[in-house]
Amino acid sequence: MADKLKIKLSIADRVYPLTIHPKQEEGLRKAAKEIEQLAKNFEKNYAVRDKQDVLAMCALHFASKLEQQQIDEDQMSDQTRERLNALHTILDEVLD
Repeated sequence: MADKLKIKLSIADRVYPLTIHPKQEEGLRKAAKEIEQLAKNFEKNYAVRDKQDVLAMCALHFASKLEQQQIDEDQMSDQTRERLNALHTILDEVLD
């Protein structure tokens, strides 16, 4: 465990000790900071008092963001495939 790093992250007024690879530290700290900011915004804008509800809303936010990115990438892949097929057809016509 010599290459592991021990850090503590604070999320929703709780401290979570973690043992991680050093290359993960920046991403984890940024993620924890983003969760904290989003949680504060939810508490402020929606008058939510229960931390579990706030964290559930944060989880939904981040999960939906990932799902939308996947949908967008899939659509982009379909568009790229269609364009490549069209180019392939044009090349076949030109070469024949």
